[in-house]
Amino acid sequence: MEYRRDRSSGQSTVAALIALLHTVHSKLSTNDYVHVFTLDFTKAFDTVRHATMMAKMSHLSLPDQVFNWIGDFFQGHWHCTKFNRKVSELAEIFASVIQGSGLGPAAFLVTAADLCPVHDGNDILKYADDTYLVIPAANTHTSSAELAHIEAWAAANNLQLNSAKTKEIVFRSHRKRGKDAQLPASHNDIERVTNITALGVVINDRLTASDHVSYTLAGCTSLLYALRVLRCHGLPEQSLKDVFRATVIAKLTYCLPAWFGLCSAADRTRLNSFLRRCMKLGYYSTSDPDILSIAEEVEYDLFTTILRNPQHVLQPYLQERPKLHYQLRNRLGLSKSLIQKTVDLNDSDFIVRNLYKTSY
Repeated sequence: MEYRRDRSSGQSTVAALIALLHTVHSKLSTNDYVHVFTLDFTKAFDTVRHATMMAKMSHLSLPDQVFNWIGDFFQGHWHCTKFNRKVSELAEIFASVIQGSGLGPAAFLVTAADLCPVHDGNDILKYADDTYLVIPAANTHTSSAELAHIEAWAAANNLQLNSAKTKEIVFRSHRKRGKDAQLPASHNDIERVTNITALGVVINDRLTASDHVSYTLAGCTSLLYALRVLRCHGLPEQSLKDVFRATVIAKLTYCLPAWFGLCSAADRTRLNSFLRRCMKLGYYSTSDPDILSIAEEVEYDLFTTILRNPQHVLQPYLQERPKLHYQLRNRLGLSKSLIQKTVDLNDSDFIVRNLYKTSY
């Protein structure tokens, strides 16, 4: 599944993370462990071949004038190098998309649209040039074939899979943690790690938020120093609070719905202790909400958006409730079926947590 950058809603990153974690939780319900490969393509945006991209775009249902405009946008680009007062000859550019442009990430998604797993039960989740291959324990033997397929696809699309930066993390089921369940050997050219940073969120192999909380609090503490400098330069108190919300609170709540369910009681205590410290410093008011209240509000808004938008990227993870021929009381208008909880797929998962919360 692919996730486009939606600047208007700002929810595409958190949706991609929710989908990744939900996929892992779901597969752990029926498997002892799950492999996740974080794939890295060397200079992905710089190597997208225009001819290949336009050939794939021609199969989309685009109006002719839009297709021609996109083609014209990528044509007519030239490059030269100036060094020591000498300028090289012009060279036409036949590859690369402008990453900072509105068409850049979308153009890469079109190029990567046909990258799919070759075995049933495996999943590939994509967000711009961030790609994750998810393989359950039952399909461990297909890992080499899937990676070989991805390398062949990359070569055909003028991309190169960087094995040195590609990582593997293995998530164990709660049923097997603490036991001597032997994991399969890692691939020789791919490093197996205990945590990854997926779209700015640290995920460890225990599926807890402790590492991410530590990483976030360290960054927020550094921002407090900048606020202290601004205060020394005479910035008014209200302006300090505005800057605090725009920087510290924004960092603290980044993708909060995706990882807050993984927090332990100790993690929540650490987050609230940091907010109380900010209150003493005068950056946060005593009437402002604690971390749990913030999370509940953000999750409610996101889940409501998902339910109201049938085109939302997380809709495929919600199953419609079967139509019944007799009348039952409608609970808050929820038309989705509940997902059966397991030891691995439970309230730590955003989708499961909010389905049960909305049904009550």
